[in-house]
Amino acid sequence: MSKLRVAVIGAGPAGIYASDILRKEAEGTHEVSIDLFDRLPAPYGLVRYGVAPDHPRIKGVVSALRGVLDTGGIRVFGNVDFGSDITLEDLKERYNAVIFATGAMRDAPLNIPGIDAEGSYGAADFVNWYDGHPDVPREWTLDAEHVAVVGNGNVALDVARVLAKQADDMLPTEIPTNVYEGLKASKVTDVHVFGRRGPLQVKFTPLELRELGEVPDSDLIVYEEDFDRDPAADEESKRNKQLLVISRIFGKWREQQDALGNASRRIHLHFWSRPEAVLTNEAGRVTGIRMERTEPDGDGGIRNTGEMRDYEVGQVYRAVGYFGSPLEEIPYDPVNGVIPNHGGRVVDAAGNIVPGMFATGWIKRGPVGLIGHTKSDAKETIEHVLAGESGWWQPTITNEDEIVELLDERNVRYTDLEGWHNLDAHEVALGEPQERERVKVVDREEMLGVSRGEDYSI
Repeated sequence: MSKLRVAVIGAGPAGIYASDILRKEAEGTHEVSIDLFDRLPAPYGLVRYGVAPDHPRIKGVVSALRGVLDTGGIRVFGNVDFGSDITLEDLKERYNAVIFATGAMRDAPLNIPGIDAEGSYGAADFVNWYDGHPDVPREWTLDAEHVAVVGNGNVALDVARVLAKQADDMLPTEIPTNVYEGLKASKVTDVHVFGRRGPLQVKFTPLELRELGEVPDSDLIVYEEDFDRDPAADEESKRNKQLLVISRIFGKWREQQDALGNASRRIHLHFWSRPEAVLTNEAGRVTGIRMERTEPDGDGGIRNTGEMRDYEVGQVYRAVGYFGSPLEEIPYDPVNGVIPNHGGRVVDAAGNIVPGMFATGWIKRGPVGLIGHTKSDAKETIEHVLAGESGWWQPTITNEDEIVELLDERNVRYTDLEGWHNLDAHEVALGEPQERERVKVVDREEMLGVSRGEDYSI
């Protein structure tokens, strides 16, 4: 049985599932060892730092990911940055292959005038803030009464829902103290969500949409002019179960509009609206957003109408998609924000397969699909890893503990699986006095200290 050592860069769902599938698929053919690296002290990636904390179903995903790691056979190294703490050459000397599963954590661009104004933000930055990411500022000023969210995906609805919720309604979740205080000081009264297409071409799921209408002390406002404009979509909704559910949710809300008006906050859903410009004052501060009305083109797409509408808002959040980041010495497609690949096998600029290098998850295919897609995606990549079609590296260092010695030599304060269990227990203990499931630790140094067994009083 051949020996196979694999490094996986990224401990989110893509990296963890790829590690698990590799471990299982290698049984009987390869003696495999897997080291999982992440630049953050805690695992789970986008599940921990990219999903709104008021989604209880995420607990099931976390439980599944934890189960994979706790099974054994996968070493975890947190707080290790690829490109600085470890390099590609380091990996080639110690492993037969590397799988990149670094995901997509930054915002896709929205190239319109004024998008870089003060008060205009990427949704990913806001999500990282309310999820307690250690590498973003602790403070987030919500000083505008009216705000705009541009986008019609699940992230846009997450952002809108968090902006519209009262801080005390978020308190039962795992939000850090600084996030609770920021939401408590919020002046937001109206959240306007804009989508380029119609209400039956949205990218969010029925569950996300339904949750938006259940925000306490908040009215959900839709506009009759946005409906019954696309007969083809209306017909398709009768055949498509998901669209039928979405259509029924909107139908219920349309019937309730006359009864609204008693809530302290409002969520406005605007469709057929293409962002034209962010409006600013002389100081460069956001004062509004200009939208061009669109309409169905009869072929399943949309066209611009030339009709412009201005909305007074003090902040703008663009939620038009996530984008992958380049890695040092690794091929990168700057247009799509991915590592170029053929079925998970990394290719260079000329389209040639690069030996020993693979990709999975969003950095492989772009920010599309849910957890189920991540698993099937990882399976495809692992098939190529085990087949060795592109040629494995031939490491010169065979001592598996040498990677630990290297990190120690470079004074990298790495964390391991036991360290994550320490941090996990610490966060749960922080929540107990408040009868909360946990309180997430934000400070990286505190995360490292707790993980590595240093004393942090509760």
